[in-house]
Formats: sequence, structure tokens, C-alpha cells
Amino acid sequence: MNQEIKIQVGIVEDNNSLREGLVLYLDMQEELSCCISASSVESFFSKMKNTDAVVPDILLLDINLPGIDGTEGLPQMKQQFPAMNVIMLTINNESDYIFKAMCNGAIGYVLKGVPLAKIKESILDVHQGGSAISPIIARKMVAYFQPKKQDAGNSLTEKEKQVVECLVDGLSYKLCADRLNVTLETIRFHIKNIYRKLHVNSKSEVVKKSLKGEIKH
Repeated sequence: MNQEIKIQVGIVEDNNSLREGLVLYLDMQEELSCCISASSVESFFSKMKNTDAVVPDILLLDINLPGIDGTEGLPQMKQQFPAMNVIMLTINNESDYIFKAMCNGAIGYVLKGVPLAKIKESILDVHQGGSAISPIIARKMVAYFQPKKQDAGNSLTEKEKQVVECLVDGLSYKLCADRLNVTLETIRFHIKNIYRKLHVNSKSEVVKKSLKGEIKH
């Protein structure tokens, strides 16, 4: 396949090793070429301002990013580059985020950790007019519409409950990140989810709900 007709793929991913590995893999494929890689939504838009920038046919977009997260930046991306198809590539498998991403214009949703060949397959499927949604993600989308039987406290993921425990222990976001061996941005991402699910706006409210037994551990 000639260079001119390769599928142009972009990547927005803040994990440097993962992003660089994807770039290397894509450029090794006969059908694909990585035309842009960025560590954030803001960086993507900045790079696309260059006169020689190539608009990706397909963009692999993470959700948990520094600054604007992927689902929030997606509508602006689609407005500016309407022909660009977006596949979410993320660790987040919660129904709310899957549905929000699809509503905001994503054409596919792939979980990190799948084989690189599966990512390539998803790109080719989308380029050929299909969608890249695994059976697991499809089930999550169905679950989004099903009645919620759990209360807010029970809807927290195990990782979010661990973050709540850190808050109850009086730890700062930085110390929470150290205890759970994750990045500060990941803690902020979980905090945002916790606030949304518990319908609160501060750490003290989260702690209060936990101490009152409203969050099941």
C-alpha cells in the first residue's frame, strides 16, 4: 500500500510509554500511519494549528487526561474536524462514561490492555464504516439504561472506595496517590466521579457520608 493512501491515525494519550509504543506500532503497519500524537486535548489543538498538520482519519483518544478530559474535549474536536472518527482508548469501563463518549461523537470504545492487533482491527473496522465496540462495552451501554438498584454509596467502584478511605484518613490528594500507587491526575479523576455519584461538592461531605455509614465498604 502506498504512503499516500495510508489511514492517518492520531493519538491523544498522556502515558508517554504507551503513546510512543502506539506510534511505533502504527507506523510499522502497511495500512496505517501516525500523523499526530499529543499528551492532552490542549496539545492536540495546538499541534493542529500548524500549517502542515494532517487531520487524522481516526483519532485514538484517552478519557483520563490532564486538563480537559477526553469526553469533554470530544465535542469541540468533532466540531472542528467533523470528518475525523474518534475511538476512545481508555481504562474507564463505567457505563456513564461510555454512554457520554458515544453521545459526544465517539464511533468506538476500546479498553486499554487489549492486544495491539485488536486496536488495529478497531481502526480498520471504523475506517470501513463500522464501529469499534466490544461485547463487554455493548453490555455496559445496555446497563446504562437499566434501573439503578444500588444507592449512591454502593455505586462506587472499589478504587473509588479506596480513595474515600484515604480522604477519611485525612490524606491529601498527593498522599492518596502515593498510598494507592497511582498518579495525582488519576486521584483527581476518581474524586470527580465520587463527587458526581454522591452528589457532593467537597471532601468534607464525602467524609461525612462515609462516617455516617452511607458508603458501603
